[in-house]
Amino acid sequence: MKRILIGLVAIAVLAAGGWFGFNLYAKHRVTAEVETAFELIRAGGNKASHGKVAFDLVTRTLTVEDIAVERTAQPPATVKIAGIKAVGIRQIDDSKAAADSIELSDTEIRYSSVMGERKLNAIYKVPQLTARDFSSAVRIQGSPASDSLIDLYRFVLDQLVNVTASSIAAPTIAVTVNPETGRPGSGGTEVTYSGVTMLNINRGKVDAAKVDRTVHVVDLQQPGKPDKLTLELLNTTTDDFDVTALAAALDPKRVDDDSYYRIYRQISAGPYTITSAQGIRAQIDRISINDIALQPSKIQRVELQAFMRDHSTPPSPTETRRALEAFAVMFEGVRVAGIDVGKVSVGMPQGTANLNAIRYANDEIALEGLDAPSPQGQVRMERFALKSFSMANLMRWTAQFSNIARKPTPDQFLDVFRVLAGAEIKGVTAPFKTTKKLVTIDTLSLDWGQLVGAIPSKAHVVAKFVTPTDPSEPKQLPLIAAGIDKLAIDLDLGAAWTEPSSSFAVTPATLDIGGIAKAQLRVALDNVPRGVFSTDPAQLMGQAARIEAGALELSLRDNGGVDLVVTQFARMQNVSRDAARQALVESIKANREQVVSANPDADAAVDAIARFVETPGQTLSIKLTPRAKAPLMQLMQLLQTDPQSALAQFRIEASTGL
Repeated sequence: MKRILIGLVAIAVLAAGGWFGFNLYAKHRVTAEVETAFELIRAGGNKASHGKVAFDLVTRTLTVEDIAVERTAQPPATVKIAGIKAVGIRQIDDSKAAADSIELSDTEIRYSSVMGERKLNAIYKVPQLTARDFSSAVRIQGSPASDSLIDLYRFVLDQLVNVTASSIAAPTIAVTVNPETGRPGSGGTEVTYSGVTMLNINRGKVDAAKVDRTVHVVDLQQPGKPDKLTLELLNTTTDDFDVTALAAALDPKRVDDDSYYRIYRQISAGPYTITSAQGIRAQIDRISINDIALQPSKIQRVELQAFMRDHSTPPSPTETRRALEAFAVMFEGVRVAGIDVGKVSVGMPQGTANLNAIRYANDEIALEGLDAPSPQGQVRMERFALKSFSMANLMRWTAQFSNIARKPTPDQFLDVFRVLAGAEIKGVTAPFKTTKKLVTIDTLSLDWGQLVGAIPSKAHVVAKFVTPTDPSEPKQLPLIAAGIDKLAIDLDLGAAWTEPSSSFAVTPATLDIGGIAKAQLRVALDNVPRGVFSTDPAQLMGQAARIEAGALELSLRDNGGVDLVVTQFARMQNVSRDAARQALVESIKANREQVVSANPDADAAVDAIARFVETPGQTLSIKLTPRAKAPLMQLMQLLQTDPQSALAQFRIEASTGL
């Protein structure tokens, strides 16, 4: 028995010695691995140091204290971490390692960025960062291609592709950016993120990320009126973030890749509040951006560098133009399925302005539910929309005016038609001047298209609104005298050029003035050449000489306008209404002989017009058809010098009916 006990004690001693020896060996090996990693950093010409390294074999817990890394090249950067604690670490293979959890405490990152002659200093502070179920490459892959921010950003993205984790969380992240100008109060910004969480990170894809609260404080150094803006954003969430797609978009090897890579399924946030020391306050209830994708061929590094410049001095016209053109290319390379902005409230001196929603989808921007104060009273609008809006074309159009010393050309002004293809306003009520009356707009819509050069060859206007009559306008006094206190106007006007037939038609052309009359017009022009759509006056006049007049049709429905004219005439002549009506009819017939002598067809037209005045509520129809080819320019000159001869070139058809 004694021998057995001695043997057991010996085995226990040997086992304990082996265990402690193995633990010591493991700690030594881990310490060596840590030192090797730091040596690699120092081999690149940088400074790197660390404090105590500890390893517990039972829990496979590694701790490294007092980590400091300093970039010695320009621009300088430093990283300090009070401690890293990795629990449950293990080697997956020769290139990858994993841990049940990794905790970083008191992380601080400082770096400087030089833009022109101005230097920006940035500080990131993360008191605590925790990653769960973490795995990554053992060593950093590659190195930044250059010192530029774009190359650094792409380098970080390349490292994230090798990372997996069930979650990464930081209670707070503080960011401070200040310009190094050598004088106090030179402006800067502070950003604090609270409740930062990322879920299910898997080789460049992140299922969801959330920031509970973001506070952004900006110092505005305006001449003579410094201000401080505070921006608070709550509940920022992102779904389906794809790091690989973003890295592909920034990869210079994909400069010819026209495919779109989706980087986000959705970004949402809100409420968003903006306040200033000057008393400005604005709030947005909710923001949502859906399906954001990038096109590598447009998102190029050379384009992005164009507007990464020193902003301490005003840009030159050339720099402005290049920056705007770079933005235009960038906007072409960004595709967004839709943007929804919830209720927007802005404090104003007259009160609070509210907007129910801002929406972007299918290249249309719409503002809905405006309710805003004005000095004259409240303004309300159901909807305002810009159709087929192109931000890229807006940047290009604006770039043409970057040199204020150079007078813009007509073509440059007309390029605005490439920015959008129409606009629409619905449901507007607004004060009429300083009166208590209201102007109401049911619909006001303008569309254009089929550009020839920079000029639209197709347009359509729809307007339906009610406006009070204005006593200060002399032409409206007869209406007011007749008891008409408002005008209801309904306009539908279209015009289009058809290239195969070289024809131009104004149709539909309808104007309905409630309680007065409704007019319908159709005008046709033949042999309209493409060259007439020119901003060159000489070319325009030369091509316009080829245009020929076509048929003209007019339909006029009396809805009270004839009685209005008769009443006004009776008042002026101080006679009865019947006498005034008869006098008007006789004056029309009195010109019969002179008109008929120029064109026998006019006889029927005179009778039709006389009947139209004689009997209220009728519809007058007149159609003019050219007897032969009638050059438009010659006809217009003839109308000024000899109207009867101009009329003789048309066949006239006229009729009336109830």
